[in-house]
Amino acid sequence: MDDDSLRHRRGEVTVTVLGADRRPLADRVVTVSQQRHAFPFGNIGFDFVRLVGGPPPEAAGPVFGGATELDLDRLGDLWLNLFNTATLPFYWGPYEPSPGTTDVERLTRTAHWLAGRGVTVKGHPLVWHTVQPAWLLDLDIDEVERLQRNRIRDLAGGFAGVIDLWDAINEAVIMPVFANGDNAITRLARARGRIAMVRMAFEEARAANPAVSLVLNDFDLSSAYECLIEGVLEAGIRIDAIGLQTHMHKGYRGEEHMRGMLDRFARYGLPLHLTESTLVSGHLMPPEIEDLNDYQIPDWPTTPEGEARQADEIVRHYRSLMAHPAVASINYWGLTDDGAWLGAPVGLVRADGTRKPSYDALERLIKGEWWLPPTEMRTGPDGTVVVRGFFGDYTVSGIPFAIRPGRTTESVHLQE
Repeated sequence: MDDDSLRHRRGEVTVTVLGADRRPLADRVVTVSQQRHAFPFGNIGFDFVRLVGGPPPEAAGPVFGGATELDLDRLGDLWLNLFNTATLPFYWGPYEPSPGTTDVERLTRTAHWLAGRGVTVKGHPLVWHTVQPAWLLDLDIDEVERLQRNRIRDLAGGFAGVIDLWDAINEAVIMPVFANGDNAITRLARARGRIAMVRMAFEEARAANPAVSLVLNDFDLSSAYECLIEGVLEAGIRIDAIGLQTHMHKGYRGEEHMRGMLDRFARYGLPLHLTESTLVSGHLMPPEIEDLNDYQIPDWPTTPEGEARQADEIVRHYRSLMAHPAVASINYWGLTDDGAWLGAPVGLVRADGTRKPSYDALERLIKGEWWLPPTEMRTGPDGTVVVRGFFGDYTVSGIPFAIRPGRTTESVHLQE
């Protein structure tokens, strides 16, 4: 399907195929094949932490995303087939369950394993008020701030080169007024203010890693978030992307709603990252639930009807997002139902590892409709072939080249 709404995602490049003598090879059959999307199609990589890094420290609390039914080979094949960007968990509570004792070794092994397979690794988050270590509650505000600043520098600087993309601060809109349990970061945010918290997150991270890319991330997509963004920009704080969470446990919000929301945040001229997207394949969460965390039930099964709905909605959702030129990243929040957030059947794979229709539907987009499979082409008299496709990495008879915005010509040398 030649979808004109996605023309901003595609390019055309004239590739000159040269022989060993650097002369154009005319009338030569070559095979052109896409290798990777430039667009970040992401998912959480939480399940890999146990499988690659090993079991968690005994003192660490539980974190969702700990799949137990899939081995590394099966999970890796399913994940790497569709996704090229992985979000890893750095929640302060389980990361540092006691002062100075961190989960750095497991996260380092996992990040390198993913990066070694061509995956862009993202850390989540540097600053957040939820999932905090209880030992922070005994400290005064100044000491909490000192430790928070140290944590930002330690993570952003310590993982530089393998993780250069972070959710710098998560859910700052609610942070100073969060009332669902006590935590030291809400106290700090109440004392310092939202913009000061954002400044701390971004400036400390950039000081530790000047090459870092930082996201301001939130689930509150109301005008309150717009006001925060405007205040942050007016304060001269540079943010690299606006993060938008779209957990749709209550049902898909629809293309019109999504376009309107994207337009509101696109007006700031910054890339939009859909950081946390979910669609359920079971019954929908009751509409009266305000905080998704308040709906946790013993069993939330996937159903055939729900799976058919999820497959339809994920195609509509991804098409809608890709059609909007401001969208620069889409991250789904879970591959498998095994260990999924809130126990909800949001995965693209059932708990037993079998693929849901949503997985197949997304595969038909990312690796089908939006992908160039191995294709034979014949060079012209000047040794060129014209290749059209989605921005990304390609090969001509095994030799790499790229389709990128603004790039119209390439040359490759065949090894004859």
